[in-house]
Amino acid sequence: MRGPVLLVIAHGSRDPRHAATVHGLVERVRSLRPGLRVETGFLDFNVPSVHGVLESLAAEGVRDVVALPLLLTRAFHAKADIPAVLRDAPARLRIRQADVLGPSPLLLAALERRLFEAGLTPADKSSTGVVLASAGSSDPEAIAVIARIAREWWHTGWCAVRPAFASASLPRTEDAVRELRRLGCERVAVAPYVLAPGFLPDRIASGAAGADVLAEVLGAAPEVARLLLERYDGARRPALAALGA
Repeated sequence: MRGPVLLVIAHGSRDPRHAATVHGLVERVRSLRPGLRVETGFLDFNVPSVHGVLESLAAEGVRDVVALPLLLTRAFHAKADIPAVLRDAPARLRIRQADVLGPSPLLLAALERRLFEAGLTPADKSSTGVVLASAGSSDPEAIAVIARIAREWWHTGWCAVRPAFASASLPRTEDAVRELRRLGCERVAVAPYVLAPGFLPDRIASGAAGADVLAEVLGAAPEVARLLLERYDGARRPALAALGA
């Protein structure tokens, strides 16, 4: 097998839709790069655990692993939970932690894909206000990133884009929907900036009751799969440079 193993690290959820969506995304990644070994580990609630996958890889004789957080922002899980798990990995493994997925133009493309699948067209952009609905975080860095993404996305032609959060921060999705109505946008759409279904995405959906359009979660969108490989390649690059490749 050429190249390090890609270990996709997902948060996990009691909601079975979460794991199913993660596995669907990983299958799409495998289809894009058939020669790459891709494994999935969960931090909580689901199996296999990240620790269990790392133990199995070490037992097989694997040496090199790229650990890729299936996260959209650098919040607590990326800064604390995942590094802690990786520090406890078997000593024989050489592990490089890839960057989180966001922000990225590929994620904006995936968000627009989901909105167009929900019924919008490119011609609707200038008259449509969009709520960029995130799960939320108590980390100021993560909140600032969501706000910046909303501003950048607005400049691609939407009537307006407003961030919203399902937990930990304000405004809530329903508040952002009302604000876009007050601004005079002809229609309002909610774009969940989340990767898989679960409790907080369901809260976003409930807050979207006053919107005209609710998009699906990002899930196994082709752009997300391509982004995983982009992050994997980015994590590999320093090692390749050291080898003169």
